[in-house]
Amino acid sequence: MKHRIVVLGAGYAGAYVAGNLARRLSPADTEITVVNAEPDFVERLRLHQLAAGQEIEAPKLADVFAGTGIRLRLARVTAVDPERQVVAVADADGGELGYDTLVYALGSHVADCGVPGVAEHAFHVTARPAALRLRERLDSLGRRGEGGRVLVVGDGLTGIETATELAESRPGLSVALIARGELGARLSDGARSHLRQACDRLGITVLEHTSVEAVEATRVLCDDGTALACDATVWTAGFAVNPIAAASGLEVTDNGQIVVDRTMRSVSHPNVYAAGDSAYAIGDNGRPLPMSCASAGATGRQATDAIVGRLTGRKIAKSKLDYPGNHISLGRRDGILQMVDDKAQAKPKYVGGRKAARIKTGILQISLWGISHPTFGLPKRKRRLAAAPDASAEKALA
Repeated sequence: MKHRIVVLGAGYAGAYVAGNLARRLSPADTEITVVNAEPDFVERLRLHQLAAGQEIEAPKLADVFAGTGIRLRLARVTAVDPERQVVAVADADGGELGYDTLVYALGSHVADCGVPGVAEHAFHVTARPAALRLRERLDSLGRRGEGGRVLVVGDGLTGIETATELAESRPGLSVALIARGELGARLSDGARSHLRQACDRLGITVLEHTSVEAVEATRVLCDDGTALACDATVWTAGFAVNPIAAASGLEVTDNGQIVVDRTMRSVSHPNVYAAGDSAYAIGDNGRPLPMSCASAGATGRQATDAIVGRLTGRKIAKSKLDYPGNHISLGRRDGILQMVDDKAQAKPKYVGGRKAARIKTGILQISLWGISHPTFGLPKRKRRLAAAPDASAEKALA
């Protein structure tokens, strides 16, 4: 019987792992199934552009995995039972999928942070349908001849990119960015100054040291008693992982991320691996990797190497687990490239302006191309599975 590998999620992490496993493992011994709720690959890093009115690519996963031998099942994952080694799914067929090795890469979604009204009234850009919903709302304001006022809550990378993209693409909008603390507090002095200048240039109103206590249909209520009127509230103040892992009995953190070892293997269930936002992985600097596309790549590479090494009895390669910095787009013609040190603190120097924007665009294009060609450049030889894992594989990362 073939070794069944099931990959949950086909985002940056899941699609990468599935494609690489398909090229490196022999189909004579393994079968790989990817479960994803949507038929397309979603460039999540560009969803703020989609909301602003731009068109972004959405490759069909069936085309992405064509010729790889990967089985694609379009279904929503509803539960994982690691004791029985099955995954429950909801689609036309329903039922369960059995696995021998599971890769959990269901990613993250917007978190309401316990603020009343976010789920009912706020927009977000963490999923394609949500970005299109915001786009339709902004289009409706335009059709009525109204500029409209948009409040972006949260000054993390998503908030900054969303506010600047909306302001540049839709100059008729009045855009305000609400920051809990100082805008760009985690950037270097120069990068922070560059960000402020960009907001001024784009006409973005920045409200610092402001916390939102409730979201209503046409306004947000702040902790100082201020009520800010708006036509759309965009919530970018936090992210949460899918609760399925926590409900399954896997060992997770307080926020639901799967606790993994250095090889991305669950510390509680050795035939389960996690990658991307779903994984609580400690980087080479001793700090947890942040939820990001860069972390998805790093954890995905390590998970792939670990699975191949253990199943074929070979040495497990040690991938770098680092987070080099932040690439922030400020519209289409401006940006910030901020590198960080091994303590995750911003380095004094940064790259700004058009050069940074081109670098960010290049990174996104390379990421999409890599996902769309999941087996390109990998060794043509496909490894057969070993009867039992070689002890050397376990020693490799000791």
